[in-house]
Amino acid sequence: MRTSALTLRALVAATIVVGVAAPAHAQFYAQHNLVSDGAVPADFVDPLLVNAWGLVASGGSPWWVANNGTGTSTVYNGNTGAKVPLNVMVPGAPTGVVFNGTTGFAIPSHGTARFIFASEDGTISAWSGGTQAFVVVDHSATGAIYKGLAIAQTAAGAFIYATNFHAGTVEVFDSTWAPVATFGFTDPAIPAGYAPFGIQNIGGAIFVTYALQDENAKDDVPGEGHGYVNAFDATGHFVQRVASQGSLDSPWGLALAPAGFGTFSGDLLVGNFGNGRIHAFVPAPAGEFEDHGPLHSTAGRPIEIPGLWALQFGNGAAAGPKTTLFFTAGPFDEQHGLFGSLVVAHPPGHNR
Repeated sequence: MRTSALTLRALVAATIVVGVAAPAHAQFYAQHNLVSDGAVPADFVDPLLVNAWGLVASGGSPWWVANNGTGTSTVYNGNTGAKVPLNVMVPGAPTGVVFNGTTGFAIPSHGTARFIFASEDGTISAWSGGTQAFVVVDHSATGAIYKGLAIAQTAAGAFIYATNFHAGTVEVFDSTWAPVATFGFTDPAIPAGYAPFGIQNIGGAIFVTYALQDENAKDDVPGEGHGYVNAFDATGHFVQRVASQGSLDSPWGLALAPAGFGTFSGDLLVGNFGNGRIHAFVPAPAGEFEDHGPLHSTAGRPIEIPGLWALQFGNGAAAGPKTTLFFTAGPFDEQHGLFGSLVVAHPPGHNR
């Protein structure tokens, strides 16, 4: 069943009223660095946290981070930042990660996958226990470079969606890991040279970000206006253009802000890998979403997190409060890593 543009707008607009009523000072946010590999000050140091990329939690689990630079996934408590004593080896250079709560996606001889990882090496790996994830899809021979991963449960079953940045496509796999060629995920209006980059299931709609490819179609080319965001239904039908160029700069992270997130409650948050800023978008009566500007620090300047990747809100359990925005990043040209949080804060000079 296709999702109409009206339904998609309603999905995001349903909570926007909360944000309109928020006090003016709530547009400011405080950044808290929880874990790094040591290159950036943080509460904890973990040398495995290098180019921290994908970020996910189940309804009650702590955060799982995909570490692109070390081929690992590490686990952290969102309330404290403390590391959970589990290091999972992930083949290749992992990027996106999803939690699988379905009965599908079995790993041969290892049971049902619980966490699934995409990799820049063109593989998809899955974990069901222990300290090793196993390759379940291998498209390395075709030159695939997976930059992001999403999962959705539909009337036709469960599917995962991988952004193949090199080929400029979104590849879809069913719960037996078989490719699904009938899901389009196409937008002919996207200029040549742009490719799917990040991807996120938000309320059943699949949001896809696009970044400009370099000359080898392996990495993005950052820059002001270098980016697009589209929304599709779970079967790959185009629903609408969400954002074009403007403040976008190699966008990757996506999250829908809940009530209690200040002025931007209910807004679609888009994180730029290029300049590290997070912009808030709201549905317009027609056409693309409106850009309500970037999140600001208590110093009054836009927050910039170098190498910003994932954006996710807590689960109200081991992944932290539902109103806290968590992020991952690969600062210093992806040579280091950071996991942290953002919360509503008071502006300069505000008397508590």
